Amino acid sequence: MPAYDPNNILAKILRGEIPSIKVYEDSDTLAIMDIMPQADGHVLVIPRAPSRNLLDADPATFKPLYETVQIIARAVQQAFGSDGVLVQQFNEAAAGQSIYHLHVHVLPRNVGEPLRPHSGKMADQALLAKHAEMIRQALNSPQT
Repeated sequence: MPAYDPNNILAKILRGEIPSIKVYEDSDTLAIMDIMPQADGHVLVIPRAPSRNLLDADPATFKPLYETVQIIARAVQQAFGSDGVLVQQFNEAAAGQSIYHLHVHVLPRNVGEPLRPHSGKMADQALLAKHAEMIRQALNSPQT
């Protein structure tokens, strides 16, 4: 397996070198809006610990990562009133991974609503900021 590249885009976001729209953060994880969302409310949950993906990650990374995934999934579902939540994680190019820092996609899903393609076109930043605020409000709600 290739080595972890500390200059990948998510590592740069974690270091504050590239801006992002933050939804949630703690000492172990960061949740940000996906800039090319496949559904409104598409969030990436990123561990602060460096690894390419699940295959080379320290097992201690998974508990705090998936605790945050659960927190975000509940908030996303509440914020968008969705029927369900899709949680995806890709490992290496053959499986669809295109950014080589472990991360988990969290997307609200509704019956009969197709996912948008991952087009390579960035979404409107104002809309992403609005969606992030909706999720942050749900995080602060007693129901999540």
